[in-house]
Amino acid sequence: MNDDARTNIGTPRPTPADLGSAELRDQVERTRDELGRTVEALAAKADIKAQAKEKTAALKGQAAEKAAQVSEQIRETAGHVAQAVKDKTPDSLQQKTAQAAAHARESAAKAGQYATDKMPDPLLEQAGHAATAARANRAPLLAAVAAVAVFLLVRRNRGRRR
Repeated sequence: MNDDARTNIGTPRPTPADLGSAELRDQVERTRDELGRTVEALAAKADIKAQAKEKTAALKGQAAEKAAQVSEQIRETAGHVAQAVKDKTPDSLQQKTAQAAAHARESAAKAGQYATDKMPDPLLEQAGHAATAARANRAPLLAAVAAVAVFLLVRRNRGRRR
């Protein structure tokens, strides 16, 4: 219903005898138009599926915003914690840690070079393909490793309970 129909509720409408055929047609057309708008409004209110989709989209957007905010807060907190740990760690320990990391990288590079030198070419090629596949599918590979680790921990704990 439009505002005109609401305000004219108590007002008597002219009877068809009082109206000419052109006026009668205009009144019928206005009534059809008003009825059409009313039906459309009721159909929109009754379309629960569309309303649910709109609500879902709105909630999804809100959740994404909240997740971004929480993620940013976690990054900031982690940065502050890392800085606090670094500030409280003695310089001598930081230097020793840096030296140990450099030594570990150097040893790993030497071991990798030694393995590459001693490995037959076909096996080296297969290892290269496997490494490329592992880099391309890092997430599933990490999930599989985590699943195996959980399985082994559960199995070990069950063995201890017996």
